[in-house]
Amino acid sequence: MSESRNLLRTQQFPAVLLLLAAALGLLLANLPTFGPIDAVLGFHIAIPGVGIDLSVAHWISDGLLAIFFFVVAMELQYELTRGELNSFHKALQPAIAAAGGVLVPIGIYLMIAGGDQTASGWPIPTATDIAFALGVLAVFGKGLPPAVRVFLLALAILDDIIGIIFIAVLFAHDLNWLYLLLAVVGVAVFAVLSRTLPTKRSWIVVAAMIVLGVLVWGLVLLSGIHATIAGVMLGLAMAQSPAMPTRHVLEPWVNGAILPIFAFAAAFVVIPALAPTELSPAFFGIAVALPVGKIIGITLFGWIAIRIGSRGRKSEMRVLDLVAAGTLGGIGFTVSLLLANLAFANDAATKDQAILGVLVGSLISVLLSAVVVSSRAAWHRRVTAASS
Repeated sequence: MSESRNLLRTQQFPAVLLLLAAALGLLLANLPTFGPIDAVLGFHIAIPGVGIDLSVAHWISDGLLAIFFFVVAMELQYELTRGELNSFHKALQPAIAAAGGVLVPIGIYLMIAGGDQTASGWPIPTATDIAFALGVLAVFGKGLPPAVRVFLLALAILDDIIGIIFIAVLFAHDLNWLYLLLAVVGVAVFAVLSRTLPTKRSWIVVAAMIVLGVLVWGLVLLSGIHATIAGVMLGLAMAQSPAMPTRHVLEPWVNGAILPIFAFAAAFVVIPALAPTELSPAFFGIAVALPVGKIIGITLFGWIAIRIGSRGRKSEMRVLDLVAAGTLGGIGFTVSLLLANLAFANDAATKDQAILGVLVGSLISVLLSAVVVSSRAAWHRRVTAASS
């Protein structure tokens, strides 16, 4: 059991598992199995008396995925306070590169799919799947210098922050300020409780925090903000000392169950029997903006950032290292799939094609990054060997 948990904490295996789950969802959606599985995903489960009534698919995307964002937020908090982004200087270069990796894909998407029916999908190609990108980096990046790895990690983390902001701001609807205020109060109490650990009665505090976390999730859902933001709020508020052990405990469950289940459900779409010319502009906008937009945006803005921040010193980051970062940035997957579901929630046909665009664009980015990252890693290994 401990060996399997350790395997799920690696960067390589969860990435493979996520890809297989998405492929399985796409496959079963296009076989006679579609009907029974679709009935299960569409089945509604309600909590009596509180106004929460969600389909199984929404329990996955709104409920289970909140735990994923809770874990991500704890990692973000660590990086912002003690890790790779704990100072302005450390964050400046990857922040500029991340801005390029958001703005250029938006521009490309709007050029292709800026019409009235599909323009709302512009946030979809801005996201990077941090777990998947780091998984590919772990598989193919042996030999890359620490500075390159740190840059890639910081870039992916900042990209996650941008995605979280988009979800919170763009997809709120009919805000109920009372519920939101109560959720904020709950988060504050959660933060205080987390700072009392460890105590002689830690199990009571932990139980109270779990109950409070579920309550905050329900309040955020009812407030009109996407419920995954509850996980973000709680993860950022939690004291660092219990946050890291909590993340360690939850990580195998997130990597081994929550993300694969979400990937399966999100990728469970029927491939439309259409000629390429009949596909929605949203499909092409996402499929192009993810790989191409991320490469151009991250490389160009990253180069500008290095020129600004080097101050006459030779940077360890080369232009081709930035290209490698751009190929990894195009792996949108988890957050992009969520954004596709949110952006086209009222247009099922366009939503399905947008999801296909995410899968195609992310797969292209995986293949490109495997080639470019392994090539850069080999180059750095040769340079290191020649200088030793």
